Amino acid sequence: MNFIKRVFDEKIDDETHAQFQKFSRGEFKNRAMIKAKKVKDKYTISTTSEFANEFVKIVAEKLGNEKTKVSGALISTADLGNEIDYQSKKQFMGVKQYVINKEMSGNEIISLIEKFPKVFFALSFDSGKGDILKTKAKAPKSAKPKNKDEAPKPDFCKLITNDEKIVKEIIWESDFKNAEIFHDFIIESIVIPESIKKEKDFAIVREKSLRKGKVVRRGIIDDKEIKEVVDVEA
Repeated sequence: MNFIKRVFDEKIDDETHAQFQKFSRGEFKNRAMIKAKKVKDKYTISTTSEFANEFVKIVAEKLGNEKTKVSGALISTADLGNEIDYQSKKQFMGVKQYVINKEMSGNEIISLIEKFPKVFFALSFDSGKGDILKTKAKAPKSAKPKNKDEAPKPDFCKLITNDEKIVKEIIWESDFKNAEIFHDFIIESIVIPESIKKEKDFAIVREKSLRKGKVVRRGIIDDKEIKEVVDVEA
């Protein structure tokens, strides 16, 4: 289940909290964007970077013990040099990019995700079962459209699959041929848990505080407009 589905199902967890902890108060439009199409029994789903780690985990779970060629990068501010097997390393402004280009099993990938939950997994590979993931091998940035009134393109991740169960977790409203979904995060307040109210380290306070507000899900599915709003504290 991806973090947007967990928000609307009111099943907030640590992974969901991690998606919101970077936000301050305010309205943040056009986040977690999705563009999808269905041709016969195959779905192509393109998204912004928020879905990257979850897509990697989904395809890795399908891959399981089997191995496949994995390419891309693990991106982190922490030093992972002695923790992972990588082919080369790039670094800019404190952000380290560990280039991956090797055979890996799905279980090996999942193990890394579980060991390094704060690392960004910009990986491309296929499950061998009809699922193909392509992710841009770079650090995610807020997409900036040329026109301020134009939404950015959801082209950071592309998942091709014939697994309807996966698709229903991403676009659950109805079956479709074409769909575009946008999310607006409206952060109304920052909630500091009692357990950290005496914490002096602002970085820890920022990381552990909860963002309270609303998530607006809007879009067009086969020419029909949709809109759903849910309260969130994550």
